[in-house]
Order: sequence, then C-alpha cells, then structure tokens
Amino acid sequence: MSENTYTPKSKFGKWFNDRLPLLTLASHLTDYPTPKNLNYWWTFGGILTFCLLSQIITGIVLGMHYVAHADMAFKSIEHIMRDVNYGWLIRYIHSNGASMFFLAVYIHIFRSLFYGSYKSPREVIWILGMLIYLLMMATAFMGYVLPWGQMSFWGATVITNLFSAIPFVGESITTWLWGGYSVDNPTLTRFFSLHYLFPFLILGLVVLHIWALHVPGNNNPVGIDIKKPSKDTVPFHPYITIKDLFALLIFIIIFSGFVFFAPNILGHSDNYIEANPLVTPKHIVPEWYLLPFYAILRSVPDKLGGVVLLFASIFILMALPWLDKSKVRSSVFRPINRYFFWILFIDVLALGYVGAMPAEGIYLLIARVGTIYYFAHFLIVLPILSRVEKTLPLPLSISEPVLTGMPKAELLRNDRKDV
Repeated sequence: MSENTYTPKSKFGKWFNDRLPLLTLASHLTDYPTPKNLNYWWTFGGILTFCLLSQIITGIVLGMHYVAHADMAFKSIEHIMRDVNYGWLIRYIHSNGASMFFLAVYIHIFRSLFYGSYKSPREVIWILGMLIYLLMMATAFMGYVLPWGQMSFWGATVITNLFSAIPFVGESITTWLWGGYSVDNPTLTRFFSLHYLFPFLILGLVVLHIWALHVPGNNNPVGIDIKKPSKDTVPFHPYITIKDLFALLIFIIIFSGFVFFAPNILGHSDNYIEANPLVTPKHIVPEWYLLPFYAILRSVPDKLGGVVLLFASIFILMALPWLDKSKVRSSVFRPINRYFFWILFIDVLALGYVGAMPAEGIYLLIARVGTIYYFAHFLIVLPILSRVEKTLPLPLSISEPVLTGMPKAELLRNDRKDV
C-alpha cells in the first residue's frame, strides 16, 4: 500500500491537519490503490455501510416516539404509524431496512466464500465481519420483539427459553434476560436498551473491519496478490466510487419498491395483533433472515443439542480460514470447489425454507439432512478439497486477464510452467 503524502494547501487546513489528520485520511481513502478487476459483487461493502447508517438514523427517530412498556409498546407503534409526521415512512424504512441489510450481508458473505476473501492475510477481516454478523442477528432479534405483537412476544419466549438448556448457568441467564420469571415488561425494556446500543457497537466494528481491510488491501476475483501496483490498481476515487454509487442507486430503487409498494410483505401477519400471553400462535417463526439457523436449531430433538448446533453453525464460519487450506483463493480456479459452493448455497436456501415450515414430516427430514451437509461442507468437504483438488493455472498478474481480452476459458487452459 502506497504511503499518502497529501498536504493541505490552506494555512488553516495545514494547521488543522497537523493536529487531527482527517484531511490526510480522506485523501488516503480517495487515492487508495484498488485492484482494477473488482466487479459489482464488491460494491456490497458500501451498500452495507448505507444500510447501517440508515438503520441508526431511523432508529434514533423511532426511539423518540416509542414507549418501551408492555402496556403501551404496541399502541406507540400505532401512534408512530398514524400520528407522527412521516412516521409510517420512517418505520417502514427501518423495518424493511433490516431485511435489506441482511440481504446485502448474505450476498457479501457468499461473495467472500466464492472468491476466498477469508484466506490469508485477511483472516482478521473475516473474523471481524463474522462478529458484525453475530451482533446483527442479536440486534435484529431484539428489534423484532419491540413491536410487542403476537409473534414478537412468543418469539422472545421461545428463543430466550433456549438458554435454560445450558448446564448450571442456563436458568440464571434466562432469568436475567427476562428480568423476572417470564417474558414481560422488564424483558421489553432490556431488549429496547440493547437494541438501541448494539448498532453503535456494530459501527465501531465496521470501522475496525475497514481499517483491517486497508492493511493487506482488497481481494479480487482472480484471488492473486498485486504484483505491479502501477498496472494492477486504480485509485479508489473516481473509479470505484462511481461503481459503488451506481450499485447503491439500483439497491435504493429495489429498497424503495418494498417500502412504498409492499412494506409488509416480509413481515408476519400475527405481529399486527397485540401480544397476548394466553393465546399461542399456530406456528412461531422468526424473521426470514434467521430461518436457516432456526431450522438447524429445530433439527435436533434435544434442546441443548439444538442450542449447541445453533451457535456452532455461526462460530464454524470464524474457523473457515483454517479449515480451507487451499493455496488458491478464488473458486474461479477451483472447479470442484465451485460445485460444492453452489451445493452449500442451495442447502442454505433449503434450510431457510424448512425453517418457515412446521418441524414435522418431510420438513424435519430436510432440515436434518441440510444441517448435516452444512457442517460436513466446512468440516469434511473443504479440508479434503484443500488436499486433493487440482486447481487451474493462475494468471501472472491482475492486469493479464483484464487487458489481454483473452476469453476466460482460453486463459484457464493456458498452462504456464512458471506458475
């Protein structure tokens, strides 16, 4: 990474920059050398930053009108929707924004899996990303409870009850989460406090994530290191910023389509009924973005086993850099791994589907098979492929496949003796 030598031209700018080098930092971000072959799958980092800031801003405004009390929470949501100026818009942006946030993060994660962005020297970047994802899940779950509808109440009851399965300390943890002996007003106030706090923790981790990214630099579709910075890279601005802004514009159009034309399509109808501890919904499900993990949780008949698998399914992703030991990063040059990647993708979709279905019959069978493959992919398939897969020859530099105009298939068949 090239050293930034920016010097402000004005006297005030120089005085300020010598004491707080924000101008140098801004110049570094715009001049940052970026691989020239980044495609649109690399624009989701900027989209995720937009989603996070959107959630924080709308969340602060909603927090001004929301009442975190079991007797008034549901009515306060109605007040926001009906009486607050543009309250309906702010709430729909926030509720649909959570879904858009997770949609973008899933694309971001699967792009990293396909192109090997978790491999050395980017292990810390990957782990920080997984910690962000874990906090996102916790924040989204607590936010789902705040409307205090039927699905909010019973979802909180089911999920928090799982902690009671932890030996020795489970009951104490559950009681602390509830603030009593059942899901009630203390639970709601605790969840509201944590839901308000966690986005700022996520923002701090995002700063660390970006900082860590700027040490080794961006990965790229061919997955090789930059050999000649003058030929392999372009300045982040304007080349990458324009691409990011175009992708963000398309994303905002899709986002706006949900907000203005189908704002409730991703929600659950039972959550528009006020919470009633005496009436249990026919089928309790979380939001769509948590369904694959919910399917894993329910695939085990033992409560403790389900909890263990639930957390293991997330933490196993953190160990991925050490499970996949292949020296080739990108699946573009790993033909067998490419097939297994799509099997994993289909597996996660299947788990998401059965997570929304009753835990019985064929749905339970699919959930168990999907859970077995999910763990087998990381613990068996990837370690074996690391040893036995015959990879395709890599290009000599990033510029070669970009500038030669050679078709990809022809490039891959070009067997170089020096690789």
